Amino acid sequence: MRKKSGALCMTLGALLIAAAIALAAYNQLEASHAANEVKTILPQLQQAITDRFDTEKSDSSTETDEPAQVRKMTEVEIDGHRYIGYLSIPALELELPVMADWDYTRLKKSPCRYFGSVYSDNLVIAAHNYARHFGKLADLRMGDPIRFIDMEGAVYDYEVCDLETLPPTATEEMLQSGWDLSLYTCTLSGGGRVTVRCKRVR
Repeated sequence: MRKKSGALCMTLGALLIAAAIALAAYNQLEASHAANEVKTILPQLQQAITDRFDTEKSDSSTETDEPAQVRKMTEVEIDGHRYIGYLSIPALELELPVMADWDYTRLKKSPCRYFGSVYSDNLVIAAHNYARHFGKLADLRMGDPIRFIDMEGAVYDYEVCDLETLPPTATEEMLQSGWDLSLYTCTLSGGGRVTVRCKRVR
């Protein structure tokens, strides 16, 4: 009986190890696809910004007097998805396109706007913890610069002011934080949200 029980435990253990290896391989494959997606989309997005900027220079009618609270961020569609600009994080050697809206399918391709706007200084951007997305957010330090370039070519400069880990239920703290820019991703365990808070400096 003990031999059978021991054999069963060994079999279950082997199955669990195999499942863990398969999950790790799947996650690595998803991360690789996400990195390739960025390489494909980012140049197209940057070119779209250049094209819009060149067009607007010769068309003064594009200027707006809308209040920041109601002004909507310009969105451009690339490969069936809409983007609001891209994020530059020099300390992590990252430049990442940012989709206009989030869901779990979009997050597998690119960081996404979770809430807010650069115009009203409450932008929240979410991304998976893939190595080439937000996987190294926790490595940022106070004072590190972060830049967001919108689809009009306008540049918004920020600096890191706070790092915290929030529970998944802390929706109010994420959306109504008072910070100009918040970036967040899941912890490796999935039980928390690594959150970087930034203030706008220009």
